[in-house]
Amino acid sequence: MLKILDRYIIKTFFGPFFFIFSVLFFIFIVNIIWVQLGQFMGKGLSYWQILKLLFYLGVSVISLVLPLTILLASIMSFGEFGERYELAAMKAAGISLTRVMA
Repeated sequence: MLKILDRYIIKTFFGPFFFIFSVLFFIFIVNIIWVQLGQFMGKGLSYWQILKLLFYLGVSVISLVLPLTILLASIMSFGEFGERYELAAMKAAGISLTRVMA
């Protein structure tokens, strides 16, 4: 059963998570397109084949983007908690830091 504090922490975490994930995913996909653009030019590939290739490359990029996203979103969330003194209030209430991070 989720407590009110757990729901608040999750809500605070997922805002930056989705934003950072979309930005990093876009950067990695643009980097892949930029690097491999020379291989695609003049080959006579249809738009469907290029979109299918980008989809498969996007699936492989998720494994690179997800750890970075979790790290940056957690740093931003704990930064917000520290900025608004919510982390100090949680510690004063007797909640351990490992419990807050979990």
